[in-house]
Amino acid sequence: MNRVAKTYLVDQNAITAQLKPVPSGEAVSEKGFGGSEQLTSSPKKPVALPSWAEAELLALKVPVLDASWTDTTLANGIRLIVKTDKASPTVTVLGNIQHNEDIQAPPGKEGVEAVLDELFSYGTQTLDRLAFQKALDDIAANETAGHDFSVRVLKQDFSRGVQLLADNELHPALPEEAFKIIKEQSAQFVAGNRKSPGYRMERAVSVGLLPEADPALREATPETVSSLVLEDVKQYYAKTVRPDLTTIVVIGDVTPEEAKDVVGKWFGVDWKITGPKPEVTLPRIPLNAASVVTVPDPSQLQNSVNLSEVLGITRFDADYYPLQLGNHVLGGGFYATRLYHDLRQVNGYVYNVDVHMNATKTRTVYTVTYACDSANVSKARQLIERDLVSMQKRT
Repeated sequence: MNRVAKTYLVDQNAITAQLKPVPSGEAVSEKGFGGSEQLTSSPKKPVALPSWAEAELLALKVPVLDASWTDTTLANGIRLIVKTDKASPTVTVLGNIQHNEDIQAPPGKEGVEAVLDELFSYGTQTLDRLAFQKALDDIAANETAGHDFSVRVLKQDFSRGVQLLADNELHPALPEEAFKIIKEQSAQFVAGNRKSPGYRMERAVSVGLLPEADPALREATPETVSSLVLEDVKQYYAKTVRPDLTTIVVIGDVTPEEAKDVVGKWFGVDWKITGPKPEVTLPRIPLNAASVVTVPDPSQLQNSVNLSEVLGITRFDADYYPLQLGNHVLGGGFYATRLYHDLRQVNGYVYNVDVHMNATKTRTVYTVTYACDSANVSKARQLIERDLVSMQKRT
């Protein structure tokens, strides 16, 4: 490897390009995106669909739900979902542990979760980092551990792969030396990130949307991260890594019985429930008041605009799916959507416009984002509001 690098990666052939913002904040190029686009010629007569396409579109049907999976609960509270798929001789295991640092981290320990997540890659209590990686390489497995964990492995190595995953998930090494390095790196990252315009804009949006003292407004600082000791990480691990808040999904060339036996063997025997189940769901919030925040970013040529509001529905509200459908009509399919057609293709105000609806059990935030020249910010917003009102009043 060293020989090849010295032979081919030579500095004499390097090309360097730099994009350097000017201190004044003036644009570093002449203009941004602008003008309408003409990608195809306008149709001069009604376009008829082929008979096969017209027949399908006129008779849209709700897909039949494939219920060929099993959903069971192990003795220690783990929810196990198994879907047999023999398309290839492989098995994928995906796991998630419900948790919420905003609720579960002690005051002054914000940032503990990021440190813990990094420590999972340092092996287990029985296999150090290199030995653990070799064990994975021996069976050609891809594995990650943490509050979201997974392993992908060949069918014949399914049990061994789950064994290694469980060892990493339930018995992480959490070495002191690695903790010191990760803590310092995390504190430096947090310090730099808090100064970035992107973070400051996201923070400003959160403050505008959420009520004062909402748990989601907690944020890591260099001070909270630097104050962590390894025992804080271990206590957070013990508090949040629980079987009764865990869902494991197994997909691949494996039967439900095989999956239950293997997962139960490695995750269901030694992993016990301790203490009452914690609350991990954020409380409901009221609708937000209107506000405007401007965050300077002299390095950008265009303005990035975020229009967000709290909606009075949740992920399980009956109106969630109709709203998702309308959301797709507005911005879910590039040029086929109203916002892209009006803001980009016709008027050339923006290069892209995106719509997001982040819905959970207790709160939902609806967001439209776009980037454009300063002169077009208000024009683009007016078109967005027009299309939203149009969808409310017209079919």
